[in-house]
Amino acid sequence: MPARLGRYAVRRRLGSGGFATVWLAYDEQLDSPVAVKVLADNWTGDSHVLRRFVEEGRYLRRVESPHVVPVYDAGELDDGRPYLVMAYADQGTLADRLAADGSDVPGLTVSQAVEVVRQVGAGLTALHARGILHRDVKPANVLFRTVDGTVRAMLGDLGLGKALDVSSRLTMVAGTPTFVSPEQAQAEPLDARADQYSLGALAYLLLAGRAPYTHTTLGAAAAPAPPPPLSTPERPFPDATDAVVRRALAVDREERYPDVAAFVEALEATLDCVAAAPAPWLPLDPELTQPGARPAPAPAGEPPAAGPLPRPSTPAGPSRPRWTVAAVLAAGALVAGTVAGYAWQADRDGEVRLTDDDGSLSVAVPGDWERSVATDGWTPPTGDAAYPALSVGTRTDWNDPATPAEGVFLGLFPGTRLPTTMPQHPECGEAQEPVTETSGDPSTTVVHTGCPDGVTVERVVQVADNRLLWVQVRSDDRATANRVLDSVETHGI
Repeated sequence: MPARLGRYAVRRRLGSGGFATVWLAYDEQLDSPVAVKVLADNWTGDSHVLRRFVEEGRYLRRVESPHVVPVYDAGELDDGRPYLVMAYADQGTLADRLAADGSDVPGLTVSQAVEVVRQVGAGLTALHARGILHRDVKPANVLFRTVDGTVRAMLGDLGLGKALDVSSRLTMVAGTPTFVSPEQAQAEPLDARADQYSLGALAYLLLAGRAPYTHTTLGAAAAPAPPPPLSTPERPFPDATDAVVRRALAVDREERYPDVAAFVEALEATLDCVAAAPAPWLPLDPELTQPGARPAPAPAGEPPAAGPLPRPSTPAGPSRPRWTVAAVLAAGALVAGTVAGYAWQADRDGEVRLTDDDGSLSVAVPGDWERSVATDGWTPPTGDAAYPALSVGTRTDWNDPATPAEGVFLGLFPGTRLPTTMPQHPECGEAQEPVTETSGDPSTTVVHTGCPDGVTVERVVQVADNRLLWVQVRSDDRATANRVLDSVETHGI
């Protein structure tokens, strides 16, 4: 993890995509957390991608709307990569909210869903008024930020954004299949009604609790069949509401509403719940993303102390499949059981920080996890010598898939490159796609959801040329797993 990006002190990684990584950082001059988006180093030689990245910042700066993420600053790193400094979405994304619910029914009430559509629609209207298309409206690009004690929805990530005059002449085939308009999937010239279609798909998802389509390719999105009825026995809606959403999703753009504002107004008119929306309309969720402590100033001439290892990208929803970790631990010589004399440090949130005997590894965990602590190290299956390791859990056999328990394991082992396969978890519902981070300390992370007792996360990090760090977390919920992962630190390596 970089210590600084320009003048901003880095705290942790918030997420990454195909073209960029977003870091949580602190603006020490203004004493405020910010999000810093940095172009991935493998794209610095691509002039087209570089231009798109810079254009995103310019597009965002042209729009003055509380529902479009603001850009505060821009710069260039020593290696030539550009970066954008934006508002920190301290309440995560809409994808976070939907994934955290973990059930088959929507995670938002009808009034909350309509309010999200209204605020996102306001952001799109502001973009369109400035002659800008978003072209990638989806839950992951709807950000939530606390403003004066209330949650505000903002549109972010204009990586696919285009000026309307350019889009009318040339359109690149890109977008998210479930939400992309047919004309965009076919690379036709675009106008603002393409974003209206995507907002219609988002409205359908939030109201019905399921996406209107399950397209996996842009080819399928180019000629979609009519979606199922909006209403379900659990969430009935007036026929008028269904008709409004279907009009926004019309394959022929000429049949859609003239603009986004007209669609949102028509949707609100069919539902009498909007006026009764509670205040605050969306409750604050302290479990999603936390900025962490303000970084202490570094001594003169020295960079700030290194922060925690990167975290994985936020998953898109509940999922299920694991090598078995029990087999790996059986091959090693990790000492289980409660060990007296371990190092710990109380946290203000009731967490404790624990360190292995060598002082090479540390992690912060909930206080009730320290019932079983092993700090003696282990002999990994890939080596014949002992290496630093740390195991913390709610019971000695916390890593047994059949045991309802929580815990974390950290272990160093020899290796010069990341493994091509990761531990498997057949007791879980689904294994999400591996997330590979190439900047900073390279890492691969796989999140397993739908597990009997929550989530299991596997991560391998290249912490030195000849050393790898294996991290496994079992937790009742993803938020706790994220905090534990964020707190992992190596020392003297």
